Amino acid sequence: MHEVHSEYVQVGTLQMYCETQGHGPPLLLLHAGFATIETSFEKLRPVLAKRWTTIAVEQQGHGHTADIDRALTYEQMVKDTAALLRKKKITGASVFGWSDGGIVALGLAARHPKIVHKVATIGSGYNSEAETPEFKQRLAEMKPDNEHTLPFRDAYREVAPRPEEWPLLVEKVKAMYAGFKGWSEAEMRSLKAPLMVMLGDEDFLRPEHALELFRMVPSGTLAILPGSDHSAPVTRTDWVTAMLVDFFDAP
Repeated sequence: MHEVHSEYVQVGTLQMYCETQGHGPPLLLLHAGFATIETSFEKLRPVLAKRWTTIAVEQQGHGHTADIDRALTYEQMVKDTAALLRKKKITGASVFGWSDGGIVALGLAARHPKIVHKVATIGSGYNSEAETPEFKQRLAEMKPDNEHTLPFRDAYREVAPRPEEWPLLVEKVKAMYAGFKGWSEAEMRSLKAPLMVMLGDEDFLRPEHALELFRMVPSGTLAILPGSDHSAPVTRTDWVTAMLVDFFDAP
């Protein structure tokens, strides 16, 4: 088992938490909304760390990274992540993002092509039409202590510098999602990095949207996992890691 090295990287006014594990070419891991590195990648990362140097970050207000006095936006997360990678002198990284992390991964690949070599997403779209209306309604009405958020809340409270700010994070993530207009079609059509679009067939990401994105990019791969929902990186780890290894290893 490779040792995990943790550090904080100063990105503007944000003290951004980062963990590095493994050896080999760089592979950036971007967590889901509300989540931490641990809850997103506990099962998946040890396998990937055998072949890559995995770099996992926690975005503003998530996990170990304390919130600061500004809104959460996907655009800002892309800027923060790019700045952290530049500070660590990392270019040509493979990138895997789950859910909100996948949205960030797409923005990073589109706007910082020198940083990104290949990109894979799961349960993520490129604009506000990605998810079902039912999901959008459920998220808009979500309360901080709703049963679906309790595992996220408990994980957050274990590591957050200010555990009492959980309700603030929930409201900020909801506002971020509601305000996201999307990455442009032009950005997706000109994506230089090969992209693998992954989703479970029971995910709240619409299959039609995933298919549209796969067909839109210059070099796309589509992977639909049967009998799988939005939690596939945790519940179908073997499938997800096998697909990632195959995709990132290919010339």
